Amino acid sequence: MSISRICTIALLLFITITTAQAREYRYSDAHLHFVDFFQESDGTAKLIEAMDAGGIDHVMISGIPVAKKWHENEPKRPRYYAGDDAPVYWYSATDVIVAAAMNELDGEQRKRFHPFLSGFNPNDKNADAHIRRMLELDPGLWQGIGEVFTRHDDITALTEGDTPRANNEALARVYHLASEFDLPVMLHSNITSKRERNPLYLAELEEPLRNHPHTRFIWAHAGTSMELHRHQEKLDFLLPTVSRLLDDYPNLYIDLSWTMLRPYLLDASGKPRKAWLELVERHPTRFMLGSDVVGRFDNLAEGMQAFEPFLDALPEEVAHQVARDNFLAILPRKDQASIR
Repeated sequence: MSISRICTIALLLFITITTAQAREYRYSDAHLHFVDFFQESDGTAKLIEAMDAGGIDHVMISGIPVAKKWHENEPKRPRYYAGDDAPVYWYSATDVIVAAAMNELDGEQRKRFHPFLSGFNPNDKNADAHIRRMLELDPGLWQGIGEVFTRHDDITALTEGDTPRANNEALARVYHLASEFDLPVMLHSNITSKRERNPLYLAELEEPLRNHPHTRFIWAHAGTSMELHRHQEKLDFLLPTVSRLLDDYPNLYIDLSWTMLRPYLLDASGKPRKAWLELVERHPTRFMLGSDVVGRFDNLAEGMQAFEPFLDALPEEVAHQVARDNFLAILPRKDQASIR
């Protein structure tokens, strides 16, 4: 190869790398919990400060639909839901906490927040009536439903009562209501258990996708979780499964929050995986980013910016869609006018 040819290639590589490094992303956080499992929070002032520090223009903001019990027999208060064997229980007041926080904001700041209603029991066929009541009590506040907890590792095991399924009758009624009010639904439904190396619970997700084509579903973490990674480092069937679902169901959107970053989007050396890049490019409007923070916001900016190596490897227009615009595009049409 001639010296001039080598220089040309080197120059092109330098331009490509420099262009990628020069990108500045603005973000929408599509998965944020205002409270932790004790329904406590750093508050809106710290959240806004963290958003400004991280270039985060918009957030999906929700409570957490369960609260951790401090059991009478435990001398020390647990610090997390998995801190001891005491159960968690459905906690409707989580939505009251979110609503109160939103009502404290001024008009300009309020436009950056997109509250999702989550405080209901997914096993209760009264859930849709409760959601309707909440929508009527505070017209115009709620812009989505979720995160709805169904299959969810140790949370599933600790939750008092029966394990919710994404395809149960109670949630079917919720999905109908979501379509009626033009609300997207964020659904946590693990694709498998901690030990099964196959998509054991896929049918529980696929049935509502098929039966509710007019409801927009955001699949939290694409069915992955920290506990799945702890027991099964990488689910080899995840990529082909997500690819097929996106081809088959135009009402499905993927939340690429933190459990998706490694080992799926990035390899062990931090290099973007080509197959996932190609999938995002094939469905450029169907992926969004989330932090999945729970009530504490110190690491919010860092968590969102951790996706930059993957974003930089995408075409620039697609990268900005994934980073910010795709989440905003699935919000109710009535709320689109106020988004900047």
